[in-house]
Amino acid sequence: MEFELSERVKGINPSATLAVDTKAKEMKNKGENVISFGAGEPDFDTPPRAKRAGIKAIREGFSKYTAVGGIIELKQAICEKLKRFKMDYEVKNVSTANGGKHILFNITQTLLNPGDEAVIFAPYWVTYEEQIKYAGGKPVIVKTQESNGFVPTEEEIAEAVNDKTKLIIFNSPSNPTGAVYPEKTIRKICDIALNHKAMIVSDEIYAEIYYGKKPVRVPTLSPEIKERTILADGASKSYSMTGWRVGYCACDEKIIKAMEKLMSHSTSNICSIAQKAAIAALEKDLQKKTVKEFKERRDCMMKAFKENGWQCFEPQGAFYAFPNISKFNMDSLKIADHLLEKAKVAVVPGAAFGCDENIRLSFATSMDNIVEGMNRINACLAPNKT
Repeated sequence: MEFELSERVKGINPSATLAVDTKAKEMKNKGENVISFGAGEPDFDTPPRAKRAGIKAIREGFSKYTAVGGIIELKQAICEKLKRFKMDYEVKNVSTANGGKHILFNITQTLLNPGDEAVIFAPYWVTYEEQIKYAGGKPVIVKTQESNGFVPTEEEIAEAVNDKTKLIIFNSPSNPTGAVYPEKTIRKICDIALNHKAMIVSDEIYAEIYYGKKPVRVPTLSPEIKERTILADGASKSYSMTGWRVGYCACDEKIIKAMEKLMSHSTSNICSIAQKAAIAALEKDLQKKTVKEFKERRDCMMKAFKENGWQCFEPQGAFYAFPNISKFNMDSLKIADHLLEKAKVAVVPGAAFGCDENIRLSFATSMDNIVEGMNRINACLAPNKT
């Protein structure tokens, strides 16, 4: 059968993180003993209160369409959650979508016109660039340096932003580096955005997962900054609800209405059952013991890197390590394929994040898997050590 795909679809690349996870699962299904450091997914279970609320919703027949942006009770729960972090929003200023990725998709589709520029900081989450391109926008990529903690300098920000800039998108704590942007850096990003009348998209999906200084919640910095900020978040990382697909955002009412108009012609509302579960989940914040366990896993992985002579920035938040692979004389795609085929360990090539000299490993897995996986990696690459 002959047919032609749309140019906009041909212009984007598949998600490298999901591709790695899919291949690792296929190998596992064939009986191979694969350890995956691929997908960014907590291995903790969904909180019991959320599961009970979901089951209750099913038993009570809460299985019909809802308002596109979510039921009022869910929007109220989001407002209450944000208020605990000193961010005051009304119900009219929040909306939901099918995960944080869908929220960001709706943002780019709603705000970008063909040719509009959107600034992102490399290493960046894989989907930012593809969503910008799909919307017809132009990704303007600012390469950050590990020597500067993987955060952009004032000069780099100023050089990238101009009057064509529509969006500045960043993620703190960062996927893939685990970097937490200092307040000084974030204020500079915001000041430059305000000067050029650009919108700030603050992806705070990992904001509750940090190992030292608290990440800055961008809307708290000033009323003026809040007015030009779109806060993106969700239940996936903090509540281990990746499969429930609950993302949310908070911003100007006009943008909310536009995004919900777009969703009314795509997915309509998110799953009604997931909405009830999310209300229960949002009643509490991420437990300290969960962050403590993530930190122990991070420390275990970092210790293995150090003992084997790897260069690796110590992540300050999220649950990823982003080691440098330059000494192995292989690009990130080749080394990822090599590790999966020879060591049965799945990692994500840094090229997907705009940084080919690194690979990403998720430590959102058991300590046993981390120990065994790191042993396999180092044994596999031992002949190439310098």
